Amino acid sequence: MFVVVTHAAAQGSGPSPGTATSGDATGDAAGEFTVQAVSAHGRLLGEPRVVTAADLAAQIRRRSGSHDADLANPGPSATDPTATGPSLRTSTADAAGTAAPRWVFERSVTALPPVLAADPDLRAPHLHDLRLVQSILLRAHTAPGSGVSYRPVLEPLPASQHPGIAPEPPVRSVWNGPGEGQLGLFDAAPSSGSPGDRSQPAERIAPAVAELGAQIQAIDNSRAPEKLRLLAALESTGALLAADMNRVGIPWDSAVHRRLLEEALGPEPAPNARPSRMGAAARHLREILAAPSLNPDSPQSLLRGLTDAGVPVDSTNQWLLKGWVEAAPASTPGERARREALIEPVLEYKKMSRLLTANGWRWLENWVREDRFHAEYVVGGVVTGRWAARGGGALQIPKVVRSAVRPGPGRKLVVADAAQLEPRVLAVLARDDALADASRGRDLYLSVAEQGRARHSGLTERSHAKVALLGAMYGATTGDSGRLVPQLTRLFPKAVAYVEHAAAVGERGEQVCTWLGRWSPAPDERWLTTVADTTTADGERRARSMRHSQGRFTRNFVVQGSAAEWAMAWMERIRSALKRETLDADLVFFLHDEIMVDTDATQAPRVEDIVRAAAAEATRMVFGAVPVEFPVTVATVDSYDQAK
Repeated sequence: MFVVVTHAAAQGSGPSPGTATSGDATGDAAGEFTVQAVSAHGRLLGEPRVVTAADLAAQIRRRSGSHDADLANPGPSATDPTATGPSLRTSTADAAGTAAPRWVFERSVTALPPVLAADPDLRAPHLHDLRLVQSILLRAHTAPGSGVSYRPVLEPLPASQHPGIAPEPPVRSVWNGPGEGQLGLFDAAPSSGSPGDRSQPAERIAPAVAELGAQIQAIDNSRAPEKLRLLAALESTGALLAADMNRVGIPWDSAVHRRLLEEALGPEPAPNARPSRMGAAARHLREILAAPSLNPDSPQSLLRGLTDAGVPVDSTNQWLLKGWVEAAPASTPGERARREALIEPVLEYKKMSRLLTANGWRWLENWVREDRFHAEYVVGGVVTGRWAARGGGALQIPKVVRSAVRPGPGRKLVVADAAQLEPRVLAVLARDDALADASRGRDLYLSVAEQGRARHSGLTERSHAKVALLGAMYGATTGDSGRLVPQLTRLFPKAVAYVEHAAAVGERGEQVCTWLGRWSPAPDERWLTTVADTTTADGERRARSMRHSQGRFTRNFVVQGSAAEWAMAWMERIRSALKRETLDADLVFFLHDEIMVDTDATQAPRVEDIVRAAAAEATRMVFGAVPVEFPVTVATVDSYDQAK
């Protein structure tokens, strides 16, 4: 059985007759939901009801019972030609009504926060987010190899909106325009819209139910329906994980943060003024470059100052500046020291400026409330399926402030990361037995180097193995990568051939997909036009450059996207176990292949065990029984900086 949930009312004018629109809501109506039960065969069960967030949370808890989301068997398996509507048949248990219902949200990013606020300890029911899954299916529909034929019922979101980001509430004037909000002489008073009026809930729920049927049919008829169902389930559950981590927040000691800022920058300055140490650094920089009017916060002004001082660069990028220092000719005594004297003050000031801008006092006031950093994660925010963050820099906590990330008294942080995740995923994708063997029971890069020495390859050092593997996955063809990748090819021909094939597909303008079936976007019209224009030498160079760029993108897409799928399963397994065992512990942070749990100190050993076990469970869930190990390093610490 399914339970379809939409917001009870949308703000603003209603939809045009016959138009299926989103039930997203903002304001007071966001706390009420229309709920409709739907049978496994697509028939409506009873009438839709309007409930509060607290009522909905209670229903989920009561009807899900002790069940955790069965993501390994996450959804519908076949269509049913005897059904009167679109088939939603799942398993025998679903049809018999003995399985926990599957909760279908039109847009979880707006619905789950009030539900979790009502019941913070809500277990992870099986979720299906219509908007997140719609995004996956719309792109799969453009890929001939996907087998997905999909016609959405709900109008797709505009390009300016992402399904993982809550829409901004509309700006409304306190004044009515001419005739707005006024009754004519013979007009009846408007309806109060009470829950007793069933016509509006029925009208609002119907498009969502129809959209669910369209999505399930598209998944059923896809090239690999079992994998695509799992991807839909993981993406949808990701919305719950993101909402919960935003609600709980990362523990953040504001006093420690302020002390770190004072040590690095000086006391908190007046608005629009530089901190004292930063001001001194600016004055020193002007003296070094002999530029008394230089404004180091202006890239143009800083570039002019560098150029006038004899630094031949066209950008203030730190790597470019460091490269100029490294390029000092050894044959000229004192030249490197002269260059360092010019560049080091620039880099020091830029370091201070980044800290002030990204994590300074203004950031602390805006993002940390009651010693909690409430990061806003965006599920599927990156085209490969990786998460992104919306404001606050949750995915870029710099080392200089990590010691401020610390829990309260009697608590610990359990920090874990998946070691060499992407190369291990590549071993699965390519079914490379030699690379799989290197993954088992040891550091993968070190094991690759050992294999290189045993086979008399030029790939003999751990650092070389890392450069070569990353070069193969990211398409690096120059420097050390260009020299070492051929050595890697001799050791692991299947792995290298896999990413080379993905690159070749991209260079042809075709699409690739991840392990579970997330497809890369098709190249746009500009790309197609450019690569087709080879009538001149310049045109041929542009075409070759764009083809290679697209190949680098698709080469990495298959690996990075598949790794993101594993990471979502890992997080889901961790949160489910923490809730199942009712531990005083919360998943609070996620960065690609790294997680953080804020836990009662006495429960930290158990949390460590859960995190390790969850990695093995995630591997079985996503990849099945494979001869590749996905170890995680786990540390229990008092502050985040101690974990690195």
